[in-house]
Amino acid sequence: MDVRGVSAVVTGGASGLGLATVKRLVEDGAHVVIVDLASSNGAEVADDLGDAVTFVPADVRDADAVEAALDTAERSAPLRVLVHCAGRGGALRLVDRNGAPGSLELYTEVVSINLIGTFNVLRLAAARMARNTPVDGERGVAVLTASVAAFEGQIGQVPYASAKAGIAGMTIVAARDLASKGIRVCTIAPGTFDTPILARLSDEVRASLAASVPHPSRLGQPDEFARLAMSIIDNPMLNGETIRLDGAIRMAPR
Repeated sequence: MDVRGVSAVVTGGASGLGLATVKRLVEDGAHVVIVDLASSNGAEVADDLGDAVTFVPADVRDADAVEAALDTAERSAPLRVLVHCAGRGGALRLVDRNGAPGSLELYTEVVSINLIGTFNVLRLAAARMARNTPVDGERGVAVLTASVAAFEGQIGQVPYASAKAGIAGMTIVAARDLASKGIRVCTIAPGTFDTPILARLSDEVRASLAASVPHPSRLGQPDEFARLAMSIIDNPMLNGETIRLDGAIRMAPR
């Protein structure tokens, strides 16, 4: 799909993987709406990137707020691209060190944001895309974000791994569901990437994470995620696939 002149929505677009994708989309001529929390620096990012970018605050679980963001996108051009990067982590063991059961509230929160939020945004964006006039046989494309934790979740990652595995499982079904509408769905499953979340870790921990990647033996760069997202958008035969972007890492139990 040629993104020149189309509207794209990027959730979690104020930082990290999402921000890198926003920049790539703008460079290629798209109008982009950043959807991120009101507490993010989304407004400042949009101002810095120019008139082609608009920030709309929203929690991805809030249907009304997401609809408002989609309305904003469609004021510029038909919505044809969704890149969904919004999510959060959350460490939790099934039984803690004191023998108490893990927090159901934390589990629910992490799964709600990552998995329910993905479904919510995808369903609402797809409904808009389905009304588009096809261009080269396509009405739209959605790129979702899972994680290698979907396949090799580490100790303490039960909520996050559950949610990301759900996104991976959603992908082929969503692609088949939306095939008749001319909408493609793919998912990227990143490994260890140099994002603001990892920036909070010590240099020693970051170095250890980098060393665990077989090749290239370093943390992934957000622009490498963005480049894959753009390749998915561009290539009409990529559909229903969850693509690992991880330098061949396979996560150890801890």
